[in-house]
Amino acid sequence: MHYALRKRALVTGGAGFLGSHLCERLLERGDDVLCVDNFFTGTKDNIVHLLNNPHFELIRHDVTFPLYVEVGEIYNLACPASPIHYQHDPVQTTKTSVHGAINMLGLAKRVKAKIFQASTSEVYGDPEIHPQEKTYWGRVNPIGPRACYDEGKRCAEPLFFDYHRQHALRIKVARMFNTYGPRMHPNDGRVVSNFIVQALNNRPITLYGDGSQTRSFCYVSDMVDGFLRLMDSPDDVTGPVNLGNPVEFSVRQLAEQIIELAGSSSDLILQHLPQDDPRQRPPDITLAREQLGWEPAIQLRTGLKATIAYFDALLRERAA
Repeated sequence: MHYALRKRALVTGGAGFLGSHLCERLLERGDDVLCVDNFFTGTKDNIVHLLNNPHFELIRHDVTFPLYVEVGEIYNLACPASPIHYQHDPVQTTKTSVHGAINMLGLAKRVKAKIFQASTSEVYGDPEIHPQEKTYWGRVNPIGPRACYDEGKRCAEPLFFDYHRQHALRIKVARMFNTYGPRMHPNDGRVVSNFIVQALNNRPITLYGDGSQTRSFCYVSDMVDGFLRLMDSPDDVTGPVNLGNPVEFSVRQLAEQIIELAGSSSDLILQHLPQDDPRQRPPDITLAREQLGWEPAIQLRTGLKATIAYFDALLRERAA
């Protein structure tokens, strides 16, 4: 591709689970990619195969500090996304969401870049309506142990829309629902990675509550496709747009399917439900279907096989 036709894209959190897959896809379609990460939860292992690509550049940087680069598009993914990681330093988590958004919006304003915000279904909290539509304002405990993440992301959204209204900034806001796939952190405490690691080690699988709470699981390639479709949509499509799989599974069903696919002898054990853990969270993706022509294509069973294979190889490598 001629250099003048290449987009120059910045991906914050680019060495993380989702960010690394996004960097790959952007390179595959011919973009120049600037990956920024402070490596709190991201790892060079996720992007080591990209380091020799002449169109890929890596900067170690924390988005709570300003960044001075020249880019045409910004994907703001920087923020720990699992409770174990975002509760480790909750003040820093809030700063990453809020100060990080302000710094990236300031950069976008200066260089006149289009900017994407990776928001989350956590903005809905423990919802009272199902499935969740983007018009639902949510039910969040503002002082609970999850609030550093929930409220940080909730604060980032109005910042994006105020920059859009005040400075005519081109924005895209996606609310992600549970995403899984290769390169998830094995110790992130999220349900898919937890269950797979426990199953591969034939350890008991921990269910919180009775396992009847439901989640919708979206495979990483589908999620990244949603990102790109939203970013490439007309400027008047700002979001927020729900991106996720509307098909619900109980946590118990997920555990049983992982045990089967992993050929595991794990038993199920029950523990108390964590504070503010939502009982049900499926997305309404009507807007994504209508405005982006997007919906998930990967079935849970197919995605779990690929994810189990990734974790199996990772655990064998660590044991060697």
